[in-house]
Amino acid sequence: MAEPIVSVRNVSRRYPGGVTAVDNVSVDIMQNEFFALLGPSGCGKTTLLRMISGLDTPSEGHIFIGGEDMAFTPPNKRPTNMVFQSYAVFPHMTVADNVAYGLKVTGVAADEIKRRVGEALEQVKLSHLADRKPDQMSGGQRQRVALARALVKRPKVLLLDEPLSALDAKLRDDMRLELTRLQQEVGITFIIVTHDQDEALSMATRIAVMEKGAIRQLATPAELYEQPTSRFVADFIGKVNLFEADVVSQKGKAVICNAKGLGKMNLTSDKACGAKVTIAVRPEKLKLARVAPKAEGLVKTEAKVRDVGYFGDWSEVVADMPNGQPVSVNVQNDKRDGNTGLKRGDKVWITWAPSDSLVLTE
Repeated sequence: MAEPIVSVRNVSRRYPGGVTAVDNVSVDIMQNEFFALLGPSGCGKTTLLRMISGLDTPSEGHIFIGGEDMAFTPPNKRPTNMVFQSYAVFPHMTVADNVAYGLKVTGVAADEIKRRVGEALEQVKLSHLADRKPDQMSGGQRQRVALARALVKRPKVLLLDEPLSALDAKLRDDMRLELTRLQQEVGITFIIVTHDQDEALSMATRIAVMEKGAIRQLATPAELYEQPTSRFVADFIGKVNLFEADVVSQKGKAVICNAKGLGKMNLTSDKACGAKVTIAVRPEKLKLARVAPKAEGLVKTEAKVRDVGYFGDWSEVVADMPNGQPVSVNVQNDKRDGNTGLKRGDKVWITWAPSDSLVLTE
C-alpha cells in the first residue's frame, strides 16, 4: 500500500479550563486524495486542520507529513499551504502580485516567479485578470486568487478552511466543480474543512465525520450516506427518517424488530443488536400512494400530509403517521407543472422495501 502523505497519530488538543477540542484522533490521508473533515460547529475539525498546518500545537500525539514528524516544524517550513475562509488577499496588490507575494519573500528569482505565477493563474483560469485588483472581482474570483497564491508555492498538501462559505449558493456550486477539477489537475492532496454535507459529498474521495473532538466514521461519500454506522452520522449526512424499535429476536444477520407505529419488521444487521435500536431510512427510498398497496413484504404506514415543500426538480412531502411521528418523503417532479397533486390534510400510504432500512445500534 502507498504511504500516507499525512499521518495523524493519537493527537489531542486541550485548552485551559478543561476544554478538549480534539480527542485522541488518528487518521491517515493519502497522496493525491481529496479529503474532507466534516462536522458541526465546535466538533474540532478546524483545530485539527490548524495542527496539521502548524498554526496550533497538539497537547499530545504526533503529526507526520511526507514521513517527517512535524512536532517542532514551524508553519512556513511545512510542505503545506492554507486557504482561509476570508480569502486574505491583499486589496492594494494586483492579482499577479498577490500570487507572487509568497515567492518574493522567500527570495525566488524574478524569472522563476513570473513563470510560476503564470502557471498558477492558468490553473485557476485567471490569466486574463492578472492586472486587476481584488476589489474589482467577484467573490469566486477572489477565492481563486487565494487558491493560486497557495498553489504557487507547490505544497504537498493544500489545506482549505471553509473555503466556500462566503459565496452565494450558485457560485458555491460552481466552485465545487472548480476545486474538484483543480485537485485532479495539480495532483496534490487537498484537505478541506466544512460543515456543509453536500460540499463534502460532492468533492471528497473520503470523509471523516467528527463529533465532540473525535472521528465518528471515516468512509467514502457513498458509504457514509448509504451505510452510516451511528445515529449521529445518519442524521448529519443528508436527511433521514429515524424510528425507535425494540429487537424481538436476532439470528445471525437476521433481525426482527418491532418499530413504533410500524409493527414488526424483518431486517438485516452486521452488528449484534441490543434491546433497543434505531431504524433509519432515507426520504428518497420511500414511495407515496393514495390507496393501500397490495404488494407483500413492504414496510407500510398510513399517514396524513402535513406539508409539501417544492425544490424544483423534487418536492419534500412531510406526512404524519397515526402515532404522530412525521415522515419525510422525496417525490420527483417529473410533470411539467411540478405539482405532486398533494395538499395538506390528504391521506396517503407510505411504503418502502425492508432492504432500504438500516439498523443502527449506536
